[in-house]
Amino acid sequence: MAKIIFETSKMLVLQAQLGDWDNLNHLIVCKNTRNAVIVDPFFSEYWLDVCFRNNWELLQVWLTHSHWDHSKGVEGLSDKQVWVHTFEKERGWDGPSNNEWTNEACTFVLQRIGELEFEVHCTPGHTPGHVTFFGEGVVISGDCLFLGRCGRTDLFGGDINAQRKSLLYLRKRLQESPGDWLVLPGHQYALNDGRNPTFVSIEELLEENEALHALDNDEKWANLDFLSFDDNLAESARRQKARNQ
Repeated sequence: MAKIIFETSKMLVLQAQLGDWDNLNHLIVCKNTRNAVIVDPFFSEYWLDVCFRNNWELLQVWLTHSHWDHSKGVEGLSDKQVWVHTFEKERGWDGPSNNEWTNEACTFVLQRIGELEFEVHCTPGHTPGHVTFFGEGVVISGDCLFLGRCGRTDLFGGDINAQRKSLLYLRKRLQESPGDWLVLPGHQYALNDGRNPTFVSIEELLEENEALHALDNDEKWANLDFLSFDDNLAESARRQKARNQ
């Protein structure tokens, strides 16, 4: 069930964990205009119903990246503005989407919903066109940056070197941001101390995140055990890469 996890005088943020892979979906609502955007929808009907019941107008869809579990709900929302980064075409994304961000890696452009404004940072590594959103007191990090670690880089279109550069870039941006802003990831994974939150403050993330702590040391970075896995997804990525060579 969707819960309000963050509220200001201007904005509401709702979070719900949906689907077989327990994706964290985030709905952002501009309180003054009642306009809304859904980030990485798993079920379109679910979010259309939430908006209908609250008299919010769902105008936009933002995809942090185009993996199936983050874009499944787009097919039921094709009449909205559906935004994805153009670099996702490198891993075969061909929609349905109708708007594209085109900024280069480790740069950002601005995106508005109602009276709210967010930075859309291109942060490749998990996928070629992964993006991370900063603004209005929250950071929505998708699968680039989880609360205690980062996303894997061994799927088709992933790049471990690009991931490291993106995390270095994001760490600097996080350090420049207010420490009480909330970081909202695409999946929930337990922290090393056993806690299993679905969001933390920037201050806590900078203290606890294992991937961010490993960035400045080649050996520590190479030894991170969550950058790649020996599983069916990795095997499928290897086959897909071979077909495209």
